[in-house]
Amino acid sequence: MNILSQNTAFGGMQGVFSHASETCNCDMTFAVFVPPQAIAEKRPVLWYLSGLTCTHANVMEKGEYRRLAAELGLIIVCPDVSPRGDDVPDEATNWKMGKGAGMYLNATEKPWAEHYQMYSYITEELPALIAEKFRADMDRQGIFGHSMGGHGALTIALKNPDRYKTCSAFAPIVSPLQADWTQDAFEKYIGPDRAAWRQYDACALIEDGARFPELLVDQGKADSFLEKGLMPWLLEDAVKETHIALTLRQHERYDHSYYFISSFMDDHLRWHGHRLG
Repeated sequence: MNILSQNTAFGGMQGVFSHASETCNCDMTFAVFVPPQAIAEKRPVLWYLSGLTCTHANVMEKGEYRRLAAELGLIIVCPDVSPRGDDVPDEATNWKMGKGAGMYLNATEKPWAEHYQMYSYITEELPALIAEKFRADMDRQGIFGHSMGGHGALTIALKNPDRYKTCSAFAPIVSPLQADWTQDAFEKYIGPDRAAWRQYDACALIEDGARFPELLVDQGKADSFLEKGLMPWLLEDAVKETHIALTLRQHERYDHSYYFISSFMDDHLRWHGHRLG
């Protein structure tokens, strides 16, 4: 693991690191905020998954999480959203596909499968590295994210309810099978058989029996992607007649930007912190 930067913030440490990923077959970069309490004891880990076109840096620079994370004693891990590098396949003119658009799945189709293994990277390789290098309590993990990262957080939690104790999302893509900005990427990554897509679709996973105790979702009502890309009402319908406790908060005048995310970041951190202990 290589240290790219380290800065003191609110008594803790904000770092950016890189490592050679065997899973993604390239160098991967990620950010970690370590609260001051981790000097003396292991602390809960909260994973933040970013959206399309982002890197680890977007939330690190604009998410405004460090002050409260330091107060609550939360380690915040912010991975990149896709593999990177000159040898990694890409569609340079398509922001919904390739670099910056990993979709938090494991690609099975050529040429994507060699590098685009983000599900395994987020759930296996990077957690092992975090457990080795940081004073992290891996028995107390939560996950949240924005947009494509909200999709990632929901699907990863639903598929691993014994690992993650908490899950929330900002403006998540709740059903990639139906969203207008994911279908092209899903077909290229994992093929045209839409039945194979269901393992990476929160609503489909719930319909197929996956469960998670409690979900918090915030959505801006002025979000330009609301009607065709996000469709939170589909998640509301999916959890009906289940024991999943969904809190869906919809906010007038808020859009899809980090102004929206930073406005409700404290709420999410406190929500996770209370449940992670």
